[in-house]
This record gives sequence, structure tokens and C-alpha cells, in this order.
Amino acid sequence: MIFRETELPGVFVIELEKKEDERGFFARAWCSREFSAHGLASVFVQCNISFNAKKGTIRGLHYQCRPYEEIKVVRCTRGAIFDVVVDIRPDSPNFCKWISVTLTGDNHKMLYVPGGFAHGFQTLHDNTEVFYQMSEYYYPEYSGGFRWDDPAFGIKWPLPCSCISQKDRSYKNLVIEKRDIYG
Repeated sequence: MIFRETELPGVFVIELEKKEDERGFFARAWCSREFSAHGLASVFVQCNISFNAKKGTIRGLHYQCRPYEEIKVVRCTRGAIFDVVVDIRPDSPNFCKWISVTLTGDNHKMLYVPGGFAHGFQTLHDNTEVFYQMSEYYYPEYSGGFRWDDPAFGIKWPLPCSCISQKDRSYKNLVIEKRDIYG
């Protein structure tokens, strides 16, 4: 696997090292030792799948608070997503900065999202499936989010929003929620 740190320290794009032949390819998609060698979490307690029927669907921006901050490894197994990570650590020099990566079922890239970051994505195709590895269990009382269209972030989503949950629509803007996000 090839680990490339992004402009947001601690956030990595991970690419597979494919061994190709006439049959197709073989690649290691997960290796605890390789993650540990890069100083990244290598223990994950649950995996989740998100199926998204409509192109333009937005999920996020989600995070989980201390003491249950979660680390995510995100990959798109079918279709394509515009995947976004936002630094929401109030004391970070990168506070409110975001990066995006296109993950597809064909490019097999993964995104490593550490605690202290909000995560969201927009589907670029119908029938898109996303697979997440999570370092922490889900605790609804510690979960939170910010609006996908929050002007504090200024995320340039590539498509009009075709579908978003009522819960994600109900999140507040960061300016309104000015507080220590991690309690």
C-alpha cells in the first residue's frame, strides 16, 4: 500500500499496490502492520456500508466527540464519491480547512480520517456504495455534525444536492455552534 499524507496533517490517501497479470490484479487492501508502521490506528471495531441510490446524494458532515472520537478508513466499492474531510479542532492551525479526494470503485483509493475531523461525501454516480472501517463504536449521544453548505468551510460540491437526510439538514453552522467540539 502507498500512504500519501494530504495537506491536512494526519489525513492520508492510501493507494493499493496492484500486482497485475492476464487474470486481473491482486492487492492487499488492509494490513495492520503497514498502518502501524505509518503511525496510524490499526484496530477497527466495526465496518459499515452506505448504499446511495441517487447521484448527487450528500452524507455529512459527521464526527464523534471525545471520549469516543472515531478514526475512519473510507473506500468506495461501487460508483464514485467526492469525499471531504474538514479539520474541526478549534486549536488547530488548519481549523475549518478541508480537502477532497475522489474515491471510486475503479481507483480503489482509501481515505484515512483521524479523530478531530468531520467527514462527508457526495455521490458522483447512481447506485454508489461506500465501505467504512471504524475505530470506535457509534455513540449517538456523542455524535454530531455540521451543515454540508456551512459558509465557514465553503466546500465546493461538484453537483447539485439531489438527496440529503433530514438529520444532516438539521445540523447547525459552525459559527452558531462555536464551542469546544470535543466537550
